[in-house]
Amino acid sequence: MEELSVRSRIIKAMSALSDVEFLQLLEGIHAADIAEVLETFEPEERSLIFEKLSPEKAADVLVELDQDERTQLIASYSSEEIAQELVGNMDSDDAADLLSELSDDLTKEVLSQVEDVEQAKRIAQLLTHEEDTAGALMATELVKVSEDLTALRCVVAMRNQAENIDTVHAVYVVNDNEILVGTLSLKKLLTAKRTDNISDLYRPIEHSVLSTVPAEDVANMMQKYDLFILPVVNAAGELLGRITLDDVVDFIREEAERDYQLASGLTDEVESDDSVYEVTRARIPWLLIGLFGGLIVAVIIGKNEEDIKLVPALAFFMPLIAAMAGNVGVQSSAIVVQSLASHRKPENMSKKLIKELSVGLFNGLILSVVMYGAGLLLGYDQLITLTVSISLLTVIVFASLFGTFIPLMLNRFKIDAALATGPFITTANDVIGLIIYFQIGRLIIGY
Repeated sequence: MEELSVRSRIIKAMSALSDVEFLQLLEGIHAADIAEVLETFEPEERSLIFEKLSPEKAADVLVELDQDERTQLIASYSSEEIAQELVGNMDSDDAADLLSELSDDLTKEVLSQVEDVEQAKRIAQLLTHEEDTAGALMATELVKVSEDLTALRCVVAMRNQAENIDTVHAVYVVNDNEILVGTLSLKKLLTAKRTDNISDLYRPIEHSVLSTVPAEDVANMMQKYDLFILPVVNAAGELLGRITLDDVVDFIREEAERDYQLASGLTDEVESDDSVYEVTRARIPWLLIGLFGGLIVAVIIGKNEEDIKLVPALAFFMPLIAAMAGNVGVQSSAIVVQSLASHRKPENMSKKLIKELSVGLFNGLILSVVMYGAGLLLGYDQLITLTVSISLLTVIVFASLFGTFIPLMLNRFKIDAALATGPFITTANDVIGLIIYFQIGRLIIGY
């Protein structure tokens, strides 16, 4: 549904004479579409529309909104209203995500107000899992049956559990100790005799994940095996919950945004509507590093001032050397970071460096030959052109190796390798590239 269509229906609904008419006008619009359009309204209008939604629809819309909008909308809600109107209409994982954004005291108040005590316990348990782990991603709403049941009794058990679940993604089979042993195909259940035992019908479990496993590994597993849903177990193998594809997609999107910001030189997650202070705080650390790198470049140029006075043409090519060093370094690091993020088959570090050395040599030779020919055509002195060409070759080879080595080392020490694709690589290669340039100039020109 197009945004304009949804927006026009919402605006029309705002002028409705009754709440019933308001809900009728919004009937059939997906919660994600409403959330997307709500973000375009001013906070006051957004709150007015949200308060008119039914509790079920409001809970669904709230899940789709960004954190800032969620915080603004529930600011006027009491703990009882959050518990009964919002949390009570959410899946456990969504409710846990919402409560994790509140203060500890308010979270405790909300949980104490949840009418379904078992749901409150499940949410509280989810809140104990570390962020960005399988336990934090999972939801506890699922259907499970004992392997000792007959097909007839299994259907009864499934019906009783399904009454409290919006969507049944899978049917899990457990033993007497609640250990996950397999999944049950609905086709097999429907075609089985009433007296058939579930132990003869279920398929042994092929893929499951511990609750402590990093969310990134969960995403890679679901991608590798093309899974829509993945059960979560504890160290003993007891079934704790399940992770669906939509949960993983949300994590992947957030992780991609974070890595992009790291690569852009932002230390914190920022949004376009954040305050001046928040945006400044996120940008300033890497800008200070860039400034420090620029000062080092200035010192290097100052140290070689006499050389530049003797051969002024050297200054003409300084931007070229610095730019090529930065570009090649970012290319190499970006390829390595992409490989690490997708968990491709790891290569030996020395093998990877040899490969990048070959690529750097090949690219460097092509570009240095082009540079040499262009320099002569433009009328520059042969020694100057030779200096720039050899410097370009050397800098490209070094930047390729440096851009490969740094993210591999960061990854080895469990540091996000996305840091290496940002200002750090560019600044470092600028500095080292100019040092190489002036040293080669001394060797060839002999000033």
